[in-house]
Amino acid sequence: MKAVVLVGADQPLAVKTVDKPTLGAGEVVVQIKAAALNRRDYWISIGKYAGIKYPTILGSDGAGVVTEVGAGVDEAWVGKEVIINPGHHWGNNPEAQSADFKIMGLPDDGTFAEYVKVGAEYLHTKPAHLTFEQAAAIPLAALTAYRALFTKGKTQAGSKVLIVGAGSGTGTFAIQFAAAAGCQVFVTSGTGEKIERARHLGAAAGVSYKAQDWADELKHMAGGFDVVIDSALGKDFAKIPALCNPGARIVFFGATAGAIPELEPRVLFSKQIQLLGTMMGSPDDFKAMLDMINTHQLVPVVDEVFALDDAQKAVDKMGKSSQFGKLVLRVS
Repeated sequence: MKAVVLVGADQPLAVKTVDKPTLGAGEVVVQIKAAALNRRDYWISIGKYAGIKYPTILGSDGAGVVTEVGAGVDEAWVGKEVIINPGHHWGNNPEAQSADFKIMGLPDDGTFAEYVKVGAEYLHTKPAHLTFEQAAAIPLAALTAYRALFTKGKTQAGSKVLIVGAGSGTGTFAIQFAAAAGCQVFVTSGTGEKIERARHLGAAAGVSYKAQDWADELKHMAGGFDVVIDSALGKDFAKIPALCNPGARIVFFGATAGAIPELEPRVLFSKQIQLLGTMMGSPDDFKAMLDMINTHQLVPVVDEVFALDDAQKAVDKMGKSSQFGKLVLRVS
């Protein structure tokens, strides 16, 4: 089969012919129709991720059709259109993943290939209203955004929500989920075009984080926020607590702009603000996230679709952060 392979440090991704996966008990083979990139794939491709090994087939997100099932798996899965939960071995604690938790695409081979094998328990029926390219955009980013908003952030109808970085995959899902839940949504982004596109997704307004007075603008617009979702952090994170209402939750994942800077503790404790880290989500989060997408007929934002052979071009575009929404590979 054809696959996108990470072959070595400081080398571009290679499209190679590799062996098709061999099934074990409890596993299925999925013919991948489309796969989506995440920021994780970019960091791995440039060698800035823990536990990198060579060779590895990258890719955490995928949608396709089940072609084979192993011993103990219901044969009714054969021919079904599915998406895959890329987070495996979460464990029994809903508050955090187990020590055995891993994500497809490293250390195990991922979805940037014509076929992938996966445990049957990680299969979910593809939302019928979506194309394979749209469905492939869901798993990692939508799961992360859903857990950040609802499991960790306790977002409810009427909440004022700030999404930092509207153009990312997680950002676009967070906007859609929060708007669908009846929240008033505000965003930050680097361009006016992305802010306008966020408004079309359901955001009330937004500001450019490049403006010197962006925090003052947000305060004037919204008054204060009940929930903040941030995947950037960096020096500007120090301005976030002052924008929060009493009892607010600041939920963060990723750190594309750097570490958390020094914060004013009196603002945090006097307002009883919670700082909450999150990553991916539990199997229950994944099911609830899919239910929300199906109930509200939400359509993921796909910025551009690339051929599998152009995977390196897609990674390069992600490195520039010029996209709005998800970058997707059409596989078969």
